[in-house]
Amino acid sequence: MVAYATRAGSTGEVAEAIGEALGDAGSEVDVRLAKDVADVSPYQAVVVGSAIRVGKWLPEAVKFVEAHREALEQVPVAFFTVCMTMKDPTEENCLEVEGYTDPVREMVQPVDEGFFAGALDASKLSFVARLAMKAMKAPEGNFRDWEAIRAWVANVRPLLVGA
Repeated sequence: MVAYATRAGSTGEVAEAIGEALGDAGSEVDVRLAKDVADVSPYQAVVVGSAIRVGKWLPEAVKFVEAHREALEQVPVAFFTVCMTMKDPTEENCLEVEGYTDPVREMVQPVDEGFFAGALDASKLSFVARLAMKAMKAPEGNFRDWEAIRAWVANVRPLLVGA
């Protein structure tokens, strides 16, 4: 399963790409919004991802990990984070973004984590979110690196399925 939280759709598209790459490699995959998942026990592995807002995973992604913590501890879990900071993947930016997963990593230890740049289309954001993005001087555009996402999936899949 790939469960994710998104605000404007960019992280959802990354989740779909992860699910597609896992499926292309022979895995059966469900890709769902984290808030729509009631039970993870049927799954042999789980990938959980979130967009970042104000230096944090979205609340519904954190709640997903909290709610399913016991079940997630029984299977391999990987996390992915989609964040505009990763547009410039300097060592400093990478360390900063890795820190955003500390709260969920304290609940469930992942087998691996992926950190990806996102896309920002201000027209898809609320007025308040547009103001915040403007104040942070967040660049508009699509900075997702689909090849890097597929490469991460190729590396993490053996950790999830044991093959």
